[in-house]
Amino acid sequence: MIRLHHVPFSRSFRVLWFLEELGLEVEIVRYSIRDGSMRAPELLAISPAGRVPGIEIDDLSMFESGAILEYLAETHTEAGFDCPPGHPERHRYLELLHFAETMGALIENLNMQHLFLYNPKDASPVVIKILTARLRGTLKALEGMLREEGYLLEKGFTAADAMMGFNLFAAPYYVKLDPFPKLRAYRARLEARPAYQRAREKDGEQDFYEKDFYPVPEGA
Repeated sequence: MIRLHHVPFSRSFRVLWFLEELGLEVEIVRYSIRDGSMRAPELLAISPAGRVPGIEIDDLSMFESGAILEYLAETHTEAGFDCPPGHPERHRYLELLHFAETMGALIENLNMQHLFLYNPKDASPVVIKILTARLRGTLKALEGMLREEGYLLEKGFTAADAMMGFNLFAAPYYVKLDPFPKLRAYRARLEARPAYQRAREKDGEQDFYEKDFYPVPEGA
């Protein structure tokens, strides 16, 4: 039995997508950032900070998308989506898993500034400018790591791609990908994966982005 506590178009999509890659059935419990449902006792019992994803696998429960994907990859090694100790790309695999959260945290903070403050007038143009520049910097760094084809590692698709790939669908709300041709091609390869498409069909409708792009405020 697998139960995923999920908000559409959030970090929990990483887990939903990876479960599809592994061919595992999942029950999805949906929440919204806006309606207070993430304070529900059943979510807090799994994820004490009231964040998604949370996952229940039989008698085990976990939170944090990176930890969940590492666990799933390491307990379903037949899929080949892990990089076990001793693999020559192990160090890069771990590096990219965690670099994905560096980028994800910047996206989250931009979400807060642009979307989730109780009073939008409290948003700081200077903070938005700094966060946007830092997000652009992580995208530039990733562009430099990518090859012209394939995935993050030479061995092929891994949990690191599901971690990082989600960011490339959220980051363009704040940074345009036009200067990054390898990122755009990589994103297209991820979108073409059948498991990604199945996961997107199950994801649900996001209810926080109202525009396609949120620029840095003028005068910042």
